[in-house]
Amino acid sequence: MRAFRRSATAAARQAHHCSVDNPTSVNDMAAQPLPLNPPQRRVAAHPGAGLEPAVAAAVKAALDTHRDRPGGLMPILHAVQDTLGYVPGEAVPLIAHELNLTRAEVHGVISFYHHFRTHPPGRRVVQICRAEACQALGARALETHAKQSLGIDFHETTADGAITLEAVYCLGNCGCGPTVLIGEDELHARVTPDAFDALMRKAREVAP
Repeated sequence: MRAFRRSATAAARQAHHCSVDNPTSVNDMAAQPLPLNPPQRRVAAHPGAGLEPAVAAAVKAALDTHRDRPGGLMPILHAVQDTLGYVPGEAVPLIAHELNLTRAEVHGVISFYHHFRTHPPGRRVVQICRAEACQALGARALETHAKQSLGIDFHETTADGAITLEAVYCLGNCGCGPTVLIGEDELHARVTPDAFDALMRKAREVAP
């Protein structure tokens, strides 16, 4: 009993010292109201949030068509580029999310294949064949001339936004090189530097 009294007395003294050092009593602390709006956990935005309507529609259509195909990433990227002319960087998170891939995996495929563009192309896309058959018939000289005359390299666009120059590795016209493809279906064979310049003048005139 004496030990209990001594411990009770010590506890009372300690409480007194605490009240002197800190005027806020336990009762005062208990009386303070709790915040009405406790902090909420942030919910991550959906990867597709904020996409431009045209981009969102193109990605959704591609996903709906190819999502369940084996190796669906490639046809999805092709479909998006066929619709928009390129694969926007802001579409990568949504594609990765829907296919359960990392963004790095999707970006790696886009950057590995030169066919995929990450910026809008010019009004006309001009492709020069770089396959061995065309090179044997003068494609390298034509490449050099094209870059000099347009003032750009492969995968670049002229300052006026008219022409994007790209390389392609076989257009199925091997016996008639050098071969140039303008747009999707305008194929030209045995293209000389002079003929290339004439084609570019015409391309600028009819560029939409």
